[in-house]
Amino acid sequence: MEYQYKAMKANGEMVEGVFTADHRRDVIEMLKNNNNFPVDIHEKQQVGTKEVAFSTGVGAKDLSFFCRQLHAMLKAGSTISKSLDIMKRQIKKRKFREVVNDLHRDVQKGTVLSLSMKNHPKVFPELMIYMVESGEMSGNLDTIFLRLADYFEKENKLKGKVKSAMVYPIILMVMSVLVVAFLVTFILPTFVSMFEKSDVPLPMMTQMLLNFSSFVRQHTVIIVIGMLIIIILIHQYIHSKIGRRQIDVLKLKIPIVKDVNTKIITARFTRNLSTMLSSGVPMLTALKNLADVISNQVFAEAILSFREEIQKGNDLHEVVRESHLFPPMVDGMMEIGKESGTLDEILDKTADFFDEEVETALARLVTMFEPLMILVMAFIVGFIVIAMALPMFDMFQTISG
Repeated sequence: MEYQYKAMKANGEMVEGVFTADHRRDVIEMLKNNNNFPVDIHEKQQVGTKEVAFSTGVGAKDLSFFCRQLHAMLKAGSTISKSLDIMKRQIKKRKFREVVNDLHRDVQKGTVLSLSMKNHPKVFPELMIYMVESGEMSGNLDTIFLRLADYFEKENKLKGKVKSAMVYPIILMVMSVLVVAFLVTFILPTFVSMFEKSDVPLPMMTQMLLNFSSFVRQHTVIIVIGMLIIIILIHQYIHSKIGRRQIDVLKLKIPIVKDVNTKIITARFTRNLSTMLSSGVPMLTALKNLADVISNQVFAEAILSFREEIQKGNDLHEVVRESHLFPPMVDGMMEIGKESGTLDEILDKTADFFDEEVETALARLVTMFEPLMILVMAFIVGFIVIAMALPMFDMFQTISG
């Protein structure tokens, strides 16, 4: 769990931050090791499993740039303090620039970079903090930043693939809703007066459509408010602990969605694990961090169980195989990596493979979704056209008769 702390340095200066630990005493020990006197320590307030926070606007692309620049400067012999001073002048996003400025100020005062980064959990993921801390202990911080830059770059590409695949279906869905709303709200009312003046009885489907159009126009405000309430309730349910887990389970039951979701999680699992292991992070610590990084609760719980099994002496590839959550290729590659002593490299190659698989799976999903949406749209528009045409044919027959 996460603890918010307030402590006093030896010079009397107050510092605040967030630290992840199993117990409150671990936070106290961390502060004392850094020559800080604890003033206040309390558990961080959470809703469900997510911290209540607004987006900082700092994405994987920004972090990749940040890490790559720091790697280049540290490799050239610059100090952390000097590198951060240069970085804060290069960053364009105001919020991120303020965060880097805070890092620079803390480092100048003698705080290690990883500890300062913990004060900004909304910007720097735990994976990054763990690796920076590992780099500080091993003395290869420049190499760590290079690995982080590569990791965030690939993560950004993966997110980009997912977003690009979702753009067209979302546009198609929104356009469908707007077209139907336009027909029901503006086009149908023009036929109402014409039908009312005729003595021709209206077919059932026409009468139903006109009643629906009249209801929408007379109760527009109520409908809008009702939709907003439903959206808020759905949002709260999705972000609740129970709701989030139920949705995660559902994602693994729907055939097509399951395939895409599993491949995305597999790519992130293997890449995260590869990045941490290659940076010297212990396996148990890496798995604990992975459980926080993976968004699907079913997989996160499984990863925590992997950690427990490894503590009992079992091999990772065996417990991954027994979980039946990941594709068979994953545990096979893990076994090869263990035998050859190149587990981190094998996992990185596996992540690259599943990145390509994600792109293929997303393309297949969009290809199936497109004709389905067109079919639904054709059915709705066709229903409206037929409902309007039927009474007009009856009117023409009455006039001609």
